[in-house]
Amino acid sequence: MKGTGSMTDERLPLYQRLRDDMLAKIAAGEWAPGGAIPTEAELTKHYGVAVGTLRKAVDTLVQDGLLKRSQGRGTFVLRPNFESSLFRFFRQVDARGERRIPNGRILARELTSPPSYVADALALPSSENVIRLERVRELDGTTVYHEEIWLPASRFEALIQIDPDDFGNLLYPFYETQCGQLIGSARETLTVETADATLAGVLGIGTGQPVVMIERLAFGYDRTPLEYRRSRGAANTFRYQVDIS
Repeated sequence: MKGTGSMTDERLPLYQRLRDDMLAKIAAGEWAPGGAIPTEAELTKHYGVAVGTLRKAVDTLVQDGLLKRSQGRGTFVLRPNFESSLFRFFRQVDARGERRIPNGRILARELTSPPSYVADALALPSSENVIRLERVRELDGTTVYHEEIWLPASRFEALIQIDPDDFGNLLYPFYETQCGQLIGSARETLTVETADATLAGVLGIGTGQPVVMIERLAFGYDRTPLEYRRSRGAANTFRYQVDIS
């Protein structure tokens, strides 16, 4: 495979090596989310491969939800909507019953050593620092859930210099503009806990009341772990729904 300077495992099938190189281009910002990738003709010439091999590589990225073909327009890099994921589970409505997205507010930010479970999740050596964010999401002045977020300091060091009041309500676009880090996918796990006195005070519920925790590990387009997050909300605002076909 010509036309690429990235390191590839020659033992992999050619279409998989092609796929990995395309992911590296997205992760590096060479192919921007929302933008079109080069045409088939340009890519087959660039890589020196048959069109069938190229299409197989692109097909895997389409199936993974990272690219989208648009008839007559080309193939585009998708920007995942992670906010919609969280609000599939926590249903927040106002007094009129209309669905609302709560505003985010940073309570604390620190540069610290990661707990072992965070280091493991982010695949970091214990000697590497992380940035820990504590955040609440509020609706009409009421806290509806609490978040702890950990980020590798080496990739997100720009956040240390930014006033917490200037953080965007949506963090992933903020990571992109301030740190050049693109989130491409995530894995979520749901568990049920009981609120300790501190969390109960934040959420305005009784100590020992049930809370739902959504644990998220977010990855770059090249599958590098970039963010580990724990979001907790009162169980009485939680609604699980899945479509089965």
